[in-house]
Amino acid sequence: MNHDIAHIGLSEQGHLRIEWAARRMPVLAAIKQRFEETKPLAGYRIGACMHVTTETANLMLTLVAGGAEVTLCASNPLSTQDDVAAALVDAGIPVYAIRGEDSDTFYEHIAAVLDTEPHLVFDDGADMTTVLHRERVDQPVLGGMEETTTGVIRLKAMADDGVLRFPVVAVNDSDTKHLFDNRHGTGQSSLDGILRAANILFAGKKLVVAGYGDCGWGIATRAKGMGSDVIVTEIDPVRAVAATMEGHRVMTGIEAAAEGDVFITATGNIHVFRAEHFLAMKDNAIVANAGHFDVELDLAALADMAVSRRVIRDNLEEFTLPNGNRILVVAEGRLVNLGAAEGHPADVMDMSFSDQAIAAEWLVENAESLDPKVYRLPDELDAEVARLKLESMGATLEPLTDEQADYLSSWEHGT
Repeated sequence: MNHDIAHIGLSEQGHLRIEWAARRMPVLAAIKQRFEETKPLAGYRIGACMHVTTETANLMLTLVAGGAEVTLCASNPLSTQDDVAAALVDAGIPVYAIRGEDSDTFYEHIAAVLDTEPHLVFDDGADMTTVLHRERVDQPVLGGMEETTTGVIRLKAMADDGVLRFPVVAVNDSDTKHLFDNRHGTGQSSLDGILRAANILFAGKKLVVAGYGDCGWGIATRAKGMGSDVIVTEIDPVRAVAATMEGHRVMTGIEAAAEGDVFITATGNIHVFRAEHFLAMKDNAIVANAGHFDVELDLAALADMAVSRRVIRDNLEEFTLPNGNRILVVAEGRLVNLGAAEGHPADVMDMSFSDQAIAAEWLVENAESLDPKVYRLPDELDAEVARLKLESMGATLEPLTDEQADYLSSWEHGT
């Protein structure tokens, strides 16, 4: 079996960590059990470009249980957990991922996965789908799945330009994904990454969150709960009002630069903090990125200005500016929760990856009748994932009475 990983000798530890994550993913476990019986993916090859983590490993094992042939590569050079990659190879799943791999190796690994001629592609940032459209325009693909906000934005732009060649399910847009994974997962794990890298106290810090979508909301809410004075920068007036009404101060990036102690980007856009912002920041300001790509911080400009730079702690690099102030960058400006920590807890990825699994099942059943555009997971499947999660948590829904059901379905009831 072909593969490219750091060391197969890491597999034992990887198996233990995958097992630990599986204990907190009961919904995915239920889907895996059903897949083992029904084999809905039998005869299909799946190419996945995703973060190689314990949670992803459980998704890959679920797809294999459903009959699929799966090959996996990393969706970010710093997010791979080498012991997990080794454990998956040991379990018979080809993996092409090494933590810290360079850009050339990253794309060589994507090419290796695409060489297996997958029917379905699982993407986390749309890199694999982009390669298919730029370099492999004649390679047939039945359909795809996309896990991230950033990736969905890219795919919708492709669909709007009329270049998207196959249907893609925007798993990110499912309620059981973005309302929980993006808010609670990113909110907690991004702060976890900063804590592991810098070991700071959030209480009393002025923490700047750039972007107040689901991810920014989650980061801001948790930082406030830990005692931070949260400042939000936002381009959308509605979200800015929401941030204000939830107790945060809202101002421009350059105004926030002079006040903040810690800065976290969560916008999906390029160069949110630039040279002028770095020059305005305090000594020992910490900057991190919670977005998928490492473009939100203009680190090239920071490096050009710096008179010196050094790695001061694991996943923490210090840049000294001409004015003597030091800017501390977490995880090379890559997504902080996976670059400096372990990513989202398995408890929340349980729903996201359950969405992925049932999206694959739905896609193979419906792909031939779908146009090449971006689709949401059907609401009834989204609701089924939520129902299974509630059941696993010991919660019970309130049933409607016949009278209530009639009232909600009728237009004749008035004041």
